[in-house]
Amino acid sequence: MKSIRDSVILITGGTGSFGNRVAAHLLTQQPRQIRIFSRDEKKQWEMQRQFPGFRYLIGDVRDPARVAEAMQGVHYVFHAAALKQVPACENFPLEAVKTNVLGSQNVCAAAAAAGVRTVVALSTDKAVKPVNAMGTSKAMMEKIVCSQNQFGGDTTFCCVRYGNVMGSRGSVIPLFRRQLREGRPLTVTVPHMTRFLMTLDQSVDLVLHALTQSRGGEVFVRKAPACTVQDLADTLRARHSPQAGAHPVEITGIRPGEKIHEILVSEYEMQRVTESPDYYTVHPEYRVPTGTSPQALGSEYTSDNTRRISSPVEIGALLDAMGEVELYT
Repeated sequence: MKSIRDSVILITGGTGSFGNRVAAHLLTQQPRQIRIFSRDEKKQWEMQRQFPGFRYLIGDVRDPARVAEAMQGVHYVFHAAALKQVPACENFPLEAVKTNVLGSQNVCAAAAAAGVRTVVALSTDKAVKPVNAMGTSKAMMEKIVCSQNQFGGDTTFCCVRYGNVMGSRGSVIPLFRRQLREGRPLTVTVPHMTRFLMTLDQSVDLVLHALTQSRGGEVFVRKAPACTVQDLADTLRARHSPQAGAHPVEITGIRPGEKIHEILVSEYEMQRVTESPDYYTVHPEYRVPTGTSPQALGSEYTSDNTRRISSPVEIGALLDAMGEVELYT
């Protein structure tokens, strides 16, 4: 079993909410050093006040030489650096390619050259049957990372794939909270739109699961419940608005690049998965083990067919578990 104790860990894009939370957990495992690699000096300065013992490295995954420097002596890499905002990537798709695709290739090449033990890259449900530039670039990121182990080498490469991580600035929850605080209508795109709900601690659990279980080339998915955007809005306004259920809601319509329901495991991937109560493991086509659990042809794992929660009690419990995190993931 892979041990974090006395190891050197690099987190690219490490100043976001994921980086902060996973770093706090990793500290309990007594690593030798945690390196935070990102391009935002302000966020690094803010994070350094909470975690002064980390090593902070300014740099961009687009710069292969700088990535190679940061990778020296590293045992494990959590690759979280990415352009993640759907509208920004729709407007500037080439920028998504430079960071999410070419930047990920730089991370893989540097990790292999430096003899890193394991690289875990963070992906998104939007990479499955993508309809927007962000999802398309993340799908290519997955292909790049998961292809690495078919060529041999000592570094294990794998991906994790998330649904909505609650409380990130990319999620709708902080937006709804601001609108409620400011007395503005809640802007609901499509009331019956569904989204997976995963807390930040669950996202950390998934990467640690991948770190310990990967043989190379897998995509790991943590099962999660989902709710409609309308049920989420109703729960939040009941909890935070003086007007409660009477707080106005404005239906704005679907935005460019959005889906009504998100997919975490596609119908093609369902033919090469292993399944446990909490996880799906999508195995690479070049290494499908015996004992897989292929699903019925055409079946997928989506926010429409996962466990649906709708009551304010169930949704509220997840909101309480989420806490007040409002950072980029």
